[in-house]
Amino acid sequence: MREIGRILFLILAVLSLYKLFGSAFFGLDGSGPGTPWQVRLVASAVTLALATCVCFAGGIFFHLTEGRTLPLNRTLPVQLYYWTVGGTVLLFCLSLYLETYYVPYLWKNQPW
Repeated sequence: MREIGRILFLILAVLSLYKLFGSAFFGLDGSGPGTPWQVRLVASAVTLALATCVCFAGGIFFHLTEGRTLPLNRTLPVQLYYWTVGGTVLLFCLSLYLETYYVPYLWKNQPW
């Protein structure tokens, strides 16, 4: 029964992190891909809170089923959370920089 619970928590963690990545870049929250970065940032903050709760709940479950020998921040859902949030923040900042300083120079027919 513990193994099924661990698999379910891991699947929930991956799905919530997928939703976070999707809302940050692709507008999977219903706002669409062409929305300004401020709107995507607010939507991603709400999704980040959900992903945090799911991943840390999974980490607590993993911690309890391992006999408390494994620290909470070394469990698989929490490590997935750290890596995914770090990568998402890095890519979001990179996309904001490229959108502001690089993409306008790629357009040939600019209106100004």
